[in-house]
Amino acid sequence: MKMRRIAVSFLLLTSAQYSLAASTVDLSVNGAITPTACTPRLSSAGVIDYGRISQQDLNIDRGTRLAARHLQVSLYCNGASRFALRMRDNRDGTAMVNSEIYYGLGLDNSGNRIGLYSMTFDPRQSLVDSATQVYGTESTTGGVAWRTANLNPIDIGANSYLGFTDIEGSTSGPSAIQELISTVKVDAVINARQNLDLSQDVRLDGSATLEVVYL
Repeated sequence: MKMRRIAVSFLLLTSAQYSLAASTVDLSVNGAITPTACTPRLSSAGVIDYGRISQQDLNIDRGTRLAARHLQVSLYCNGASRFALRMRDNRDGTAMVNSEIYYGLGLDNSGNRIGLYSMTFDPRQSLVDSATQVYGTESTTGGVAWRTANLNPIDIGANSYLGFTDIEGSTSGPSAIQELISTVKVDAVINARQNLDLSQDVRLDGSATLEVVYL
């Protein structure tokens, strides 16, 4: 179960007269433990295997895009819950492009970045409880403000929150959901051949963790 982040605030007591300043300070520890729990699952045990790729199939001076792959993401909660998704890169710093929506494929034997991949959620390919149509929304402010809900595909990020609602045009964030099923697209790009050490096998080593954030 994920727990909400606990906010710790310090209340500093001051006085207009320095000589009368209090000798104590109060500490408040706030938060909430939710009784609901949501369990995410990925099809194919969350593994995408591109098999063996010949170096002759790689572009010499630019990245090579591999065929898109698809996974099913399902998430079931023991009660309707407001939540968002984000993804943590377990190979942080190895993506060819520095962006929160790109995740690394590890390093080759000489320390070169092998490539990157992204994972895209499409509201049109998503089902939420009994809703006939759902809309995607996103927050880059930790859930303080939300993007207008629409049908545009969303690349899941490491810092942004991604959620779903059944209200088109809403800016109130995700709706309370018990079950989510979504088909996501994974796009991978391999670095230019001239940038890699291909004197021996190079193993694609992407790894990320999908996280449920309770709101």
